[in-house]
Amino acid sequence: MTPQPTTNASPIDGLGLSALEARLREDLAFLCYPGKDWVPRKDGVSDVIIIGGGMCGMVAWLGLMTGGVRNIRVLDRSPAGFEGPWLNYARMETLRSPKELTGPAFGHGALTFQAWYRAQFGTDAWREMDKIPRPMWMDYLRWYRKALDIPVENGVSVDRVEPEGDLLRLHLSGAEEASILTRKLVFATGRDGTGEPNIPGFVRDLPRRLWAHSADAIDFAALKGKRVAVVGVGASAVDNAAEALEHGAAEVRHLIRRKQMPTINKMMGIGSFGFTAGFGELPDEWRWRFMQYSFKTQTPPPHGSTKRVSRHPNAYFHFGKGVAATREVNGAVRIDFTDGTSYEADFLILGTGFTVDPLSRREFGAAASDILLWEDVYTPPEGEESADLGRFPYLNPDFTFREKQPGTAPWLGNVYCFNYGSSASLGKVSGDIPGVSEGAAWLARAMAATLYAEDVDTHWQAMLDYDTPELKGDEWQPSELSETATEGQVA
Repeated sequence: MTPQPTTNASPIDGLGLSALEARLREDLAFLCYPGKDWVPRKDGVSDVIIIGGGMCGMVAWLGLMTGGVRNIRVLDRSPAGFEGPWLNYARMETLRSPKELTGPAFGHGALTFQAWYRAQFGTDAWREMDKIPRPMWMDYLRWYRKALDIPVENGVSVDRVEPEGDLLRLHLSGAEEASILTRKLVFATGRDGTGEPNIPGFVRDLPRRLWAHSADAIDFAALKGKRVAVVGVGASAVDNAAEALEHGAAEVRHLIRRKQMPTINKMMGIGSFGFTAGFGELPDEWRWRFMQYSFKTQTPPPHGSTKRVSRHPNAYFHFGKGVAATREVNGAVRIDFTDGTSYEADFLILGTGFTVDPLSRREFGAAASDILLWEDVYTPPEGEESADLGRFPYLNPDFTFREKQPGTAPWLGNVYCFNYGSSASLGKVSGDIPGVSEGAAWLARAMAATLYAEDVDTHWQAMLDYDTPELKGDEWQPSELSETATEGQVA
């Protein structure tokens, strides 16, 4: 049921989006937004190109514009209004994050989800809301783009990136230009931004019509009356299981390798501004320890998502069922488990998440193998090993990639990893709602410093050439200082 505006309204309530946008524009003007345009322009060259027009890409754009870096293009392969996962492969009913979090607002109260919601529906409806419905979050992000007039170029894919002198050349599809040049490149590409869907080897020989990954476009209506198996019990696994059940699946069985359900989100217990600001400054052993423990204990699926599945009598959770192999048998999927048992389903959904592996990103081409990874730098102590964590890129403090061998691919220092792949090096500041504004501020400041240093000769010459007088010469009258006057003052 759509909430209705309340008559018992505080100043922000019920004012409507037009009025909220006017308030936002005034607030931004008070803060001298956008910042002074100070970066020297080069014909035919963007200062920054951001790949991804979703939440991370837009707040990165806002951070840079606030700092006066204005020569920016934002590219997204999805149609307008469908950037990010929210209306694509995300299938949860509500967001996990608390509704009060400011997310990509970048310090502007009028740009928060709460302001957007209360402007339309009022305080009473806000108080009654528990979690943010997923489609509503996308509505908010669409408004965010409109309110800030962010020039996202939709339907444009970056197929390959290569160096061209001190610049980067991006080869595109879906754009008027076949390729474009930029000084800096930001990968604001979300959860799979430095990897791809994790496809286990046990489906390698299984016909594609019999299985899908949770990130695929799945025809859930076609699963009515079918036996569905779901590998995994993370958030995406349970959300897809719920979709299958709600579309009339005969049964849905979670096949879970673990012996018991994870129940505690360890990272949520330590979230703070200190963690956001300090994680990237920690020594390698501490950064690894935090991330590896989080991986080991696993983030549980949200309470509401799990209940969404378990309320169906034909939903089952099977623990200790690691999948060893699959094969087609009479048009169905025969699933063999590591404990020697087996099960037959009509369709298999992989809720196996995403990998983080720069080698899988086609945009880098052969240069992907030049990217420094955590496994190249750090050897964990016994008991803290993690092959998955080892594949994360080992980033510089400014989000840029490092090269394995100095001199082999120095251009990687102009590419910024502002997505989930940065979390092992810099923490949860470039993908999750809680810290994304802090991450954008961090990114913008670091990039501005680099751009300024690269153009320092130009800025120096601008200082030498500046000749606008502060004083016109009529603000004072010169006078003589005589010896008599001096003696009189002393007396």
